[in-house]
Amino acid sequence: MRSWNLRVAVAVLAVGLAAAGCGGKREAAVSGDAGTGSCEAADGRITIATGNAGGVYYVVGGGLAQLISDNTKLKATAAETGASVQNIQQLVAGNYDVAFSLADTAADAVNGKDAFDGKPQKVKALTRLYSNYTQVLVRTDSGIDSVADMKGKRISTGSPKSGTEVIANRLLAAVGLDPAADVRAQRLDLTKTADGMKDGSIDGLVWSGGLPTAQMTDITTSLKGKVKLIDISGQLDALKKINPVYDVAPVPAATYGLAADVPTIVVPNVLLVREDFPAANACAITKLIYDRKADLEKVHPAAKDITKSKAAETDPVPLHPGSEQALRG
Repeated sequence: MRSWNLRVAVAVLAVGLAAAGCGGKREAAVSGDAGTGSCEAADGRITIATGNAGGVYYVVGGGLAQLISDNTKLKATAAETGASVQNIQQLVAGNYDVAFSLADTAADAVNGKDAFDGKPQKVKALTRLYSNYTQVLVRTDSGIDSVADMKGKRISTGSPKSGTEVIANRLLAAVGLDPAADVRAQRLDLTKTADGMKDGSIDGLVWSGGLPTAQMTDITTSLKGKVKLIDISGQLDALKKINPVYDVAPVPAATYGLAADVPTIVVPNVLLVREDFPAANACAITKLIYDRKADLEKVHPAAKDITKSKAAETDPVPLHPGSEQALRG
């Protein structure tokens, strides 16, 4: 256990180094399979696009990179990013080889909708992952008890080009608010959002992430009794008209030491690659995720919700043929 945790710490440190030293660029392209029908990764290097530091993508992505490096011929590094929209755009551009994404953003990508401006993106899924919980946290002195109450308020809607921003804007639109005009949107990463909540320069935030998210724990611990999660489940029907992948689940009270469970909107995550990603590598990585899932659970408890029975549920994003092979095994 101690040696695994040490390796994970090194992997997460590598996230920052990869982002700072390479500007998010992948170290080297990987081409060719280890053989037709093979499930053994070829020698090479890959980079994984994760998300904001302090978020679950960042932690799980660092752990996955270490798992791949320790158990295959691939050497993987992970990079901090703005998350879903940016991840997909830079994945397709060739800056990354593997990318975390919310399923709704991935659906927009393959359909060429919204941020992808009529240009379907050629990506495939390695697997469905755990679900993200839409966590809407507000200061108790803000006067916000619902999404509609955010009118005129200072709201962090997440990093630019993130899946959080997509969901935040859809939530606001669902109650008739214009995200660009009716709220004082703060397009901030989670670290800056936490600072703003604590110093009072932000009234509330929208965050899409696994449970628990470290920065959310920091905010709720630092501002105990001064912040609350709000129930946004009333916006489910409006969001399901956009994408049927949305659902409702509770954020358990114990997650952040709050008074009661709070219903919220959830959406699955997917792990994406380009269409030309080598099938043997796709097979090896997908198989590794399920063979060594217990190791990922040690990195972050959200990984407990990664289940092989739901791995192929990535529609409308097609599953990579290499992953199909791995999941048949």
